[in-house]
Amino acid sequence: MELCVTVTDVRPVGGFRLELVFSDGQGGVVDLAARIFGRGGDFRALEDPAFFRRVRVDPELGTIVWPNDVDFCPELLRQWVAAGRVPAYAREDATPVVN
Repeated sequence: MELCVTVTDVRPVGGFRLELVFSDGQGGVVDLAARIFGRGGDFRALEDPAFFRRVRVDPELGTIVWPNDVDFCPELLRQWVAAGRVPAYAREDATPVVN
């Protein structure tokens, strides 16, 4: 795994789940509902499904970001995928990676 992994692609896949691809070629789906709801502040806007789907990759930051500038640390996103909280996939053929 790279020392400084970044997010290279993001796609909303329903609910508050995002399919992520990282600069090391790995990826998976992360459900951010528990990390959004109840936090208040700028995170409150992300509770709206339509707003949540407006996520994009900021190439300068190397992570996902929303129009209100909320973002998540790419290393944490990668850890959540690698820890098995979500399925991890190899980018080339979407074959599950054995942890």
